[in-house]
Amino acid sequence: MDRPHFAPCFGPARILLPAEGTPLETWACIAVDQFTSQPEYWRRAEELTAGKPSTLHIVLPEAYLGSPDEDARLASIRAAMAGYRSDLLTRTVNGFVYVERTQQDGSIRQGLVGAVDLEAYSFDPGARPAIRPSENTVVERIPPRLKVRRGAQLETPHVMLLADDAACTLIEPVGAAKARLPLLYDGELMLGGGHLRGWAVEDPALVAGIEAAVTALGDADAFAARWPGAAGQPPMTLAVGDGNHSLATAKAYWEERKAVLTPQQRQTDPARYCLVEVCNVHSPAIRIEPIHRVLFGAGAEQVRAALETWAAANTICISPGSAQRFTLVSAAGDTPLGFAGEVEPLTVGTAERFVQDFLRHCPGASVDYIHGEAAVRRLAAQGAVGLLMPPLQKADLFRGVVLGGVLPRKTFSMGHAEEKRYYNECRSLTD
Repeated sequence: MDRPHFAPCFGPARILLPAEGTPLETWACIAVDQFTSQPEYWRRAEELTAGKPSTLHIVLPEAYLGSPDEDARLASIRAAMAGYRSDLLTRTVNGFVYVERTQQDGSIRQGLVGAVDLEAYSFDPGARPAIRPSENTVVERIPPRLKVRRGAQLETPHVMLLADDAACTLIEPVGAAKARLPLLYDGELMLGGGHLRGWAVEDPALVAGIEAAVTALGDADAFAARWPGAAGQPPMTLAVGDGNHSLATAKAYWEERKAVLTPQQRQTDPARYCLVEVCNVHSPAIRIEPIHRVLFGAGAEQVRAALETWAAANTICISPGSAQRFTLVSAAGDTPLGFAGEVEPLTVGTAERFVQDFLRHCPGASVDYIHGEAAVRRLAAQGAVGLLMPPLQKADLFRGVVLGGVLPRKTFSMGHAEEKRYYNECRSLTD
């Protein structure tokens, strides 16, 4: 059910699910961009799913990108996709899937799984499409992911988009009608991922209501009223909340593929679309968490000295009482610090500018972007140096994207690592 060109930027799709009775706990696995510095998590996941149907067998965790066995893993992924496509993915939803994810604090995150039109999305700097990245896209991160996308028979999403839907017109009406919808799955997710339930949304009235709400969210007059500073700008309907580089990879693959298609073929080719989940940023269950920086290959004293030097070069100073506060974490303990004077509007932006400068001057050092303070502290205890970022307000997200273009790289995360989207629903990329 890939959609014609005149449909809204987000709409229904032909969604594939494994046969009824397939255990959710082993079938669904967490997004591949999690636990990149914690390979023990992925070893546990592999042990749990060994010999069992699992989306883990059709994705490549980023912890293994560039590893010696990457090519062998890709070959195994291709084989698993072919087998699942022919024998396992026997249930089809022609429409949307309404999902409810029970999070660690007991709150329930609502979402709609459907397809976005990649013609309505761009990560090019300065572009103003209906679907926009919330942070800078690092184009160097796309080629390794393209190796997985090229030739793949299936996609399974961890991309999560956000709607600025204060009136709750898009997702919540579907949730109110769930009692009369077919239940697709209901179970626990592996390794502390919480509970997940999903319902098929194929009712024509509900599908029409979703598409009408998406169209209204992209209305030019309403957008200008919401953001007077962006009046006259093409309206934004959705912002990328999670999976920025996965969506960018799908876009890059579509640009490759459409170059060899006729104009007519481009309207319905499966690669033109990408399966995603859309959530309402105004939901109390949506938590915007900061992403922390962890430096490897350098000591705390070296990092602190580099901070002072970099700050002086940028005509600011390091002061714990400043507005842009953060915490330096090492095996020796915590050091509250702050940037007195702004290089970027948000603390995380100023910190990222420092980190990139530090890496240029210290070729033996590297950085990882970590979700969760506890994980940062574990790595710091092992010799790394962490920069703990302050909380981020929801209002900063849409304001930054609409008025400023994009937020700094790796600014925020939606919830804790274990609360990321798990791969579950699939879509064919070949028919």
